[in-house]
Amino acid sequence: MRIDCPMCGSRDRREYYYQGGAVMLARPAPDAGEAAWDDYLHLRENPAGETEELWQHDGGCGAWLVVTRDTVSHEISNVALAEDVKRAMRKAS
Repeated sequence: MRIDCPMCGSRDRREYYYQGGAVMLARPAPDAGEAAWDDYLHLRENPAGETEELWQHDGGCGAWLVVTRDTVSHEISNVALAEDVKRAMRKAS
């Protein structure tokens, strides 16, 4: 699999470090209880199909990227700098 880094161009996925889903999780209150914290730390959606993931170009420029990837075919449809995605989310809200 190859990922098109906006800074460096197309690179093998071995240059990148997968960080998990690119989602904003609602952190429980400190006193929320063990079950709420267990869910927050360990339970994640694992859908088949298109997902947004957070990757770091660890073996290259170090950029944090949001990669839109189909988890069934591994086809990548979009790669964006995470800071650009965050900025666009702020403008939309």
